[in-house]
Amino acid sequence: MNQPLAYVHPGAKIAKNVVIEPFATIHNNVTIGEGTWIGSNVTIMEGARIGKNCNIFPGAVISAVPQDLKYNDEDTLTIIGDNVTIRECVTINRGTTDKMKTVVGDNCLIMAYCHIAHDCTVGNNCIFSNNSTLAGHITIGDYVVLAGMTAVHQFCSIGNHAFVTGGSLVRKDVPPFVKAAREPLSYVGINSVGLRRRGFTTEKIREIQDIFRILYQKNYNNSQAAAIIEAEMEATPERDEILQFIKNSHRGIMKGYFTSN
Repeated sequence: MNQPLAYVHPGAKIAKNVVIEPFATIHNNVTIGEGTWIGSNVTIMEGARIGKNCNIFPGAVISAVPQDLKYNDEDTLTIIGDNVTIRECVTINRGTTDKMKTVVGDNCLIMAYCHIAHDCTVGNNCIFSNNSTLAGHITIGDYVVLAGMTAVHQFCSIGNHAFVTGGSLVRKDVPPFVKAAREPLSYVGINSVGLRRRGFTTEKIREIQDIFRILYQKNYNNSQAAAIIEAEMEATPERDEILQFIKNSHRGIMKGYFTSN
């Protein structure tokens, strides 16, 4: 720490090489890892566990109490991984007794004015564009991209490698590997651009496309489609991940896009 104008509670645990800019406020029961930068006017409240080499920009509020009337001052956490960038005025609330923690994984970029509510779990390598909002109890997989002003309903899940277009309202679960768009939110293809960037082969991408054709383009219900996929498609990690996501979905997965014509 190199700024006398910042306030750091004596009970906070600050690692070496952490830079804390003027007018930042760090409360008791906070841990910050090596190499992290805390910008001016950042507020980090009790229960925050922030990893190494993070960058938290001015106006962000980390680990504030949940906006949940059931919360009764329980001792809960907000856990931020390593190499996370949190831009201006982001708010991340700590957990409630449901999960006791809110979690953001490693290597994430959370852009300005995003909100991550209590008991959310965000995977690694995610990008949330400006003003994206997560209600409580949401699960986000790895490599998920939420374009600007996306709003996700409480208790929803979004699978690994999914891409949700800007201004979307996510009311149902979004399976892994897909692109989601339109209103109501619908399947519009797989996230082939993102998958190629992450090393998926053309053959693997075609395999994933074939699975989602059965699910979304063959007029089966979800149970019928899942049974056909399991019986007819070769067992692979991707196939099994899709089937497990469908099986575990509590809110139901989003529908396929169709027109009235």
